[in-house]
Amino acid sequence: MDLALEAEISTRHLSFLETGRAQPSREMVLHLADQLEVPLRERNVILVAAGFAPVFPERGLDDPGLAAARRAVDVILTAHEPYPALAVDLRWNLVAANAAMAPMMAGVDPELLTGTVNVIRLSLHPKGLAPRIANLGEWHAHIVERLRRQVELTADPGLADLIDEIRGYPRPPAPDRRPEDYGGVAIPFQLMVGDSLMSFFGTTTVFGTPVDITLSELTLETFFPADAATAEALRLAHDARRAAA
Repeated sequence: MDLALEAEISTRHLSFLETGRAQPSREMVLHLADQLEVPLRERNVILVAAGFAPVFPERGLDDPGLAAARRAVDVILTAHEPYPALAVDLRWNLVAANAAMAPMMAGVDPELLTGTVNVIRLSLHPKGLAPRIANLGEWHAHIVERLRRQVELTADPGLADLIDEIRGYPRPPAPDRRPEDYGGVAIPFQLMVGDSLMSFFGTTTVFGTPVDITLSELTLETFFPADAATAEALRLAHDARRAAA
Protein backbone atom coordinates (compact mmCIF):
# COMPACT_ATOMS: atom_id res chain seq x y z
CA MET A 1 0.00 0.00 0.00
CA ASP A 2 2.86 2.39 0.83
CA LEU A 3 4.48 1.83 -2.56
CA ALA A 4 1.15 2.16 -4.37
CA LEU A 5 0.47 5.48 -2.67
CA GLU A 6 3.94 6.81 -3.43
CA ALA A 7 3.69 5.64 -7.04
CA GLU A 8 0.12 7.01 -7.32
CA ILE A 9 -1.31 3.74 -8.65
CA SER A 10 -3.97 1.47 -7.18
CA THR A 11 -2.98 -1.27 -4.77
CA ARG A 12 -5.00 -3.67 -6.94
CA HIS A 13 -2.92 -2.88 -10.04
CA LEU A 14 0.33 -3.15 -8.12
CA SER A 15 -0.77 -6.48 -6.69
CA PHE A 16 -1.53 -7.74 -10.19
CA LEU A 17 1.95 -6.69 -11.33
CA GLU A 18 3.56 -8.45 -8.36
CA THR A 19 1.67 -11.70 -8.94
CA GLY A 20 2.07 -11.69 -12.73
CA ARG A 21 -1.62 -11.26 -13.46
CA ALA A 22 -0.75 -8.05 -15.33
CA GLN A 23 2.31 -7.09 -17.35
CA PRO A 24 3.90 -3.69 -16.67
CA SER A 25 4.59 -1.21 -19.43
CA ARG A 26 8.11 0.11 -19.94
CA GLU A 27 7.06 3.37 -18.30
CA MET A 28 5.63 1.54 -15.28
CA VAL A 29 8.83 -0.46 -14.80
CA LEU A 30 10.84 2.76 -14.77
CA HIS A 31 8.31 4.52 -12.56
CA LEU A 32 8.35 1.80 -9.89
CA ALA A 33 12.13 1.48 -10.08
CA ASP A 34 12.38 5.22 -9.49
CA GLN A 35 10.09 5.02 -6.46
CA LEU A 36 12.18 2.16 -5.05
CA GLU A 37 15.45 4.04 -5.80
CA VAL A 38 16.79 1.09 -7.76
CA PRO A 39 20.33 1.82 -9.09
CA LEU A 40 20.49 2.50 -12.84
CA ARG A 41 22.47 -0.67 -13.59
CA GLU A 42 19.74 -2.79 -11.96
CA ARG A 43 17.01 -0.81 -13.75
CA ASN A 44 18.45 -2.05 -17.03
CA VAL A 45 18.33 -5.62 -15.69
CA ILE A 46 14.68 -5.19 -14.68
CA LEU A 47 13.78 -3.73 -18.07
CA VAL A 48 15.33 -6.70 -19.88
CA ALA A 49 13.52 -9.13 -17.55
CA ALA A 50 10.25 -7.37 -18.42
CA GLY A 51 10.94 -7.74 -22.14
CA PHE A 52 12.20 -4.22 -22.89
CA ALA A 53 15.53 -2.89 -24.10
CA PRO A 54 17.83 -1.25 -21.52
CA VAL A 55 17.71 2.54 -21.61
CA PHE A 56 20.64 3.64 -19.45
CA PRO A 57 24.01 3.72 -21.26
CA GLU A 58 27.35 2.86 -19.67
CA ARG A 59 30.42 4.62 -21.00
CA GLY A 60 33.91 5.27 -19.72
CA LEU A 61 34.74 8.76 -18.50
CA ASP A 62 37.05 9.07 -21.52
CA ASP A 63 34.02 8.75 -23.83
CA PRO A 64 33.48 12.01 -25.80
CA GLY A 65 29.86 12.02 -24.66
CA LEU A 66 31.00 12.38 -21.06
CA ALA A 67 33.64 15.01 -21.73
CA ALA A 68 31.72 17.71 -19.86
CA ALA A 69 31.29 15.44 -16.85
CA ARG A 70 34.99 14.56 -16.87
CA ARG A 71 35.87 18.25 -16.97
CA ALA A 72 33.56 18.83 -14.00
CA VAL A 73 35.33 16.09 -12.04
CA ASP A 74 38.76 17.55 -12.82
CA VAL A 75 37.61 21.07 -11.90
CA ILE A 76 36.27 19.92 -8.53
CA LEU A 77 39.37 17.89 -7.69
CA THR A 78 41.78 20.67 -8.66
CA ALA A 79 39.75 23.39 -6.96
CA HIS A 80 39.80 21.40 -3.72
CA GLU A 81 43.57 21.76 -3.39
CA PRO A 82 45.44 22.17 -1.11
CA TYR A 83 43.17 19.53 0.42
CA PRO A 84 43.10 15.91 -0.85
CA ALA A 85 40.29 14.68 -3.11
CA LEU A 86 39.66 11.71 -5.35
CA ALA A 87 36.99 10.15 -7.55
CA VAL A 88 36.05 6.47 -7.36
CA ASP A 89 33.65 4.12 -9.12
CA LEU A 90 31.06 1.84 -7.54
CA ARG A 91 33.68 -0.68 -6.42
CA TRP A 92 36.00 2.02 -5.05
CA ASN A 93 38.47 1.80 -7.91
CA LEU A 94 40.38 5.03 -8.34
CA VAL A 95 39.25 7.13 -11.30
CA ALA A 96 41.11 10.38 -10.61
CA ALA A 97 42.86 12.23 -7.80
CA ASN A 98 44.33 15.67 -7.18
CA ALA A 99 47.96 16.46 -6.41
CA ALA A 100 47.35 16.70 -2.66
CA MET A 101 46.81 12.93 -2.49
CA ALA A 102 50.39 12.09 -3.52
CA PRO A 103 52.17 12.83 -0.19
CA MET A 104 49.71 10.57 1.62
CA MET A 105 50.83 7.60 -0.49
CA ALA A 106 54.42 7.64 0.79
CA GLY A 107 55.50 4.19 1.99
CA VAL A 108 52.70 2.29 0.25
CA ASP A 109 53.76 -0.98 -1.41
CA PRO A 110 54.15 -0.18 -5.15
CA GLU A 111 52.12 -3.29 -5.99
CA LEU A 112 49.02 -1.60 -4.52
CA LEU A 113 49.57 1.37 -6.84
CA THR A 114 49.90 -0.57 -10.10
CA GLY A 115 47.08 -1.52 -12.45
CA THR A 116 43.60 -0.79 -11.12
CA VAL A 117 44.07 0.97 -7.79
CA ASN A 118 41.37 0.17 -5.23
CA VAL A 119 41.05 2.89 -2.62
CA ILE A 120 39.62 0.63 0.10
CA ARG A 121 42.42 -1.91 -0.38
CA LEU A 122 44.96 0.91 -0.42
CA SER A 123 43.56 2.27 2.83
CA LEU A 124 43.21 -0.92 4.91
CA HIS A 125 45.78 -3.36 3.47
CA PRO A 126 48.69 -4.03 5.87
CA LYS A 127 51.09 -2.92 3.12
CA GLY A 128 49.02 0.16 2.38
CA LEU A 129 48.06 3.03 4.64
CA ALA A 130 46.84 0.87 7.54
CA PRO A 131 50.11 0.94 9.56
CA ARG A 132 50.00 4.76 9.49
CA ILE A 133 46.31 5.21 10.36
CA ALA A 134 46.29 6.35 13.98
CA ASN A 135 42.62 5.45 14.57
CA LEU A 136 42.64 2.26 12.49
CA GLY A 137 40.03 0.51 14.64
CA GLU A 138 37.44 3.26 14.17
CA TRP A 139 38.29 3.79 10.50
CA HIS A 140 38.19 0.07 9.68
CA ALA A 141 34.78 -0.31 11.36
CA HIS A 142 33.47 2.77 9.52
CA ILE A 143 34.64 1.50 6.11
CA VAL A 144 33.24 -2.01 6.60
CA GLU A 145 29.86 -0.63 7.67
CA ARG A 146 29.78 1.72 4.68
CA LEU A 147 30.57 -1.15 2.32
CA ARG A 148 27.93 -3.32 3.98
CA ARG A 149 25.28 -0.65 3.33
CA GLN A 150 26.40 -0.40 -0.30
CA VAL A 151 26.07 -4.15 -0.75
CA GLU A 152 22.55 -4.01 0.70
CA LEU A 153 21.65 -1.27 -1.76
CA THR A 154 23.33 -2.59 -4.90
CA ALA A 155 23.82 -6.35 -4.30
CA ASP A 156 27.08 -5.90 -6.22
CA PRO A 157 29.21 -9.08 -5.99
CA GLY A 158 32.45 -7.10 -6.37
CA LEU A 159 31.68 -5.09 -3.24
CA ALA A 160 30.77 -8.27 -1.35
CA ASP A 161 34.13 -9.77 -2.39
CA LEU A 162 35.88 -6.60 -1.22
CA ILE A 163 34.30 -6.92 2.25
CA ASP A 164 35.44 -10.54 2.44
CA GLU A 165 38.95 -9.50 1.45
CA ILE A 166 39.09 -6.79 4.12
CA ARG A 167 37.90 -9.20 6.80
CA GLY A 168 40.87 -11.39 5.89
CA TYR A 169 43.37 -8.64 6.78
CA PRO A 170 44.98 -8.65 10.24
CA ARG A 171 42.35 -7.61 12.77
CA PRO A 172 42.85 -3.98 13.84
CA PRO A 173 42.52 -2.83 17.45
CA ALA A 174 38.93 -2.68 18.65
CA PRO A 175 37.48 0.85 18.41
CA ASP A 176 37.87 2.54 21.77
CA ARG A 177 35.91 5.64 20.86
CA ARG A 178 32.30 6.25 19.94
CA PRO A 179 30.94 8.69 17.33
CA GLU A 180 29.91 11.07 20.11
CA ASP A 181 33.54 11.17 21.26
CA TYR A 182 34.25 13.08 18.04
CA GLY A 183 31.63 15.68 18.82
CA GLY A 184 28.89 13.68 17.10
CA VAL A 185 29.91 15.16 13.74
CA ALA A 186 32.09 12.69 11.82
CA ILE A 187 34.70 10.00 12.39
CA PRO A 188 38.02 11.53 11.34
CA PHE A 189 40.65 9.91 9.16
CA GLN A 190 43.88 10.27 11.17
CA LEU A 191 47.04 9.51 9.21
CA MET A 192 50.73 9.83 10.03
CA VAL A 193 52.45 11.68 7.18
CA GLY A 194 56.16 11.81 7.95
CA ASP A 195 56.43 12.86 11.58
CA SER A 196 53.10 14.69 11.59
CA LEU A 197 49.66 13.41 12.48
CA MET A 198 47.11 14.71 9.97
CA SER A 199 43.43 14.58 10.74
CA PHE A 200 40.67 14.83 8.13
CA PHE A 201 36.93 14.56 7.83
CA GLY A 202 35.41 13.66 4.51
CA THR A 203 32.44 14.61 2.37
CA THR A 204 30.89 12.72 -0.53
CA THR A 205 29.66 14.29 -3.78
CA VAL A 206 27.62 12.54 -6.48
CA PHE A 207 26.16 13.69 -9.78
CA GLY A 208 22.56 14.83 -9.54
CA THR A 209 19.95 13.19 -11.80
CA PRO A 210 22.43 11.04 -13.79
CA VAL A 211 21.11 9.06 -16.77
CA ASP A 212 24.39 7.26 -17.45
CA ILE A 213 25.44 4.26 -15.35
CA THR A 214 29.05 5.43 -15.09
CA LEU A 215 28.03 8.81 -13.70
CA SER A 216 25.44 7.30 -11.37
CA GLU A 217 28.16 5.14 -9.81
CA LEU A 218 30.84 7.85 -9.63
CA THR A 219 31.62 9.33 -6.22
CA LEU A 220 33.89 12.23 -5.34
CA GLU A 221 35.50 11.86 -1.93
CA THR A 222 36.83 15.17 -0.65
CA PHE A 223 38.80 15.60 2.56
CA PHE A 224 39.01 18.67 4.79
CA PRO A 225 41.44 19.35 7.65
CA ALA A 226 39.94 18.55 11.03
CA ASP A 227 42.39 20.77 12.89
CA ALA A 228 44.54 23.85 12.34
CA ALA A 229 47.84 21.91 12.26
CA THR A 230 46.63 19.74 9.38
CA ALA A 231 45.37 22.78 7.46
CA GLU A 232 48.74 24.51 7.82
CA ALA A 233 50.71 21.41 6.80
CA LEU A 234 48.58 20.99 3.68
CA ARG A 235 49.00 24.66 2.78
CA LEU A 236 52.78 24.48 3.11
CA ALA A 237 52.95 21.30 1.02
CA HIS A 238 50.79 22.94 -1.65
CA ASP A 239 53.03 26.02 -1.74
CA ALA A 240 56.10 23.78 -2.07
CA ARG A 241 54.59 21.92 -5.04
CA ARG A 242 53.73 25.18 -6.77
CA ALA A 243 57.23 26.53 -6.19
CA ALA A 244 58.79 23.35 -7.57
CA ALA A 245 56.59 23.54 -10.67
